[in-house]
Amino acid sequence: MSSPASTPSSASSTAAAEALPFGRLTTAMITPFRPDGSLDLAAVQKVATYLVDGGNDALVLNGTTGEAPTTSDQEKVQIIQAVREAVGDRAKIVAGVGTNDTAHTVECAQQAEAAGADGLLVVTPYYNKPPQAGLRAHFTAVADATGLPNMLYDIPARAGVEITTDTLIELATHPRIVAVKDAKGDLAGTTKVLANTDLFYYCGADELNLASLAIGAVGIASVVAHVASREYRQLIDAVVAGDLATAQRIDRRLVPAVEAIMTRTQGAIMVKAALRLAGVIEHATLRAPLLEATAEQTDWLTTDLKTAGLIA
Repeated sequence: MSSPASTPSSASSTAAAEALPFGRLTTAMITPFRPDGSLDLAAVQKVATYLVDGGNDALVLNGTTGEAPTTSDQEKVQIIQAVREAVGDRAKIVAGVGTNDTAHTVECAQQAEAAGADGLLVVTPYYNKPPQAGLRAHFTAVADATGLPNMLYDIPARAGVEITTDTLIELATHPRIVAVKDAKGDLAGTTKVLANTDLFYYCGADELNLASLAIGAVGIASVVAHVASREYRQLIDAVVAGDLATAQRIDRRLVPAVEAIMTRTQGAIMVKAALRLAGVIEHATLRAPLLEATAEQTDWLTTDLKTAGLIA
């Protein structure tokens, strides 16, 4: 990977990031498993340390990329504790706690707080497609359940229902609902929310990182940053400094990596393969129903990561 750029804005950007609830650069972290599918906490700590060393202000644990659907509540707690032990106070820990059961989500939120999380990622309840009133009740119940700041995760492609602009504006009045991980891709709707609330937006779709930052997102919650943290740190610093040309150059250079990881097949599959290619993890094991990348997919990935300048 390329080394971080040294820019006059770096110090001021770092200071500004410290005033944000989760900084600017966050990665939705994988959960490493051993070949037999068991949780590999040593590898969890290695990945977390690697990401924080690469410039991440926060790590989002136990999300979809972390294979939350196939890890137990106890394993989720162990992951939070292991990452806290590994990175200390060098980065915030945002724990994914969302389910499609409000009572269970509240329980997970309280467990995450007890385990040492700094914030909560709460995804839109999926599959059962609640109405907006149900979403407001769900997110409010979770925010009321702990003293931690909440980041709502708006991803209708997976959840089956969006958090509407009006609902986001209403929820923003809750003192612990402070941020949105936006994977909806509605830039006009995002702009309206930003114009009417104090919510901090984090782009949750790597192909829209630059566009989201340009309209006022404070940072990104990335998957591709597993192998491009330094590059995304440079991109964010360039936007903060008003250097659009540099930000555009980095964004365009990373297009092959974004396509390789986020469009060839499921993202967790490809990013684990990418981390193995980069020598960060030994095993790219996933839990069923996800499967490891095929030889053909790995070949495509290798070519694309080389084109993006992320591996030798």
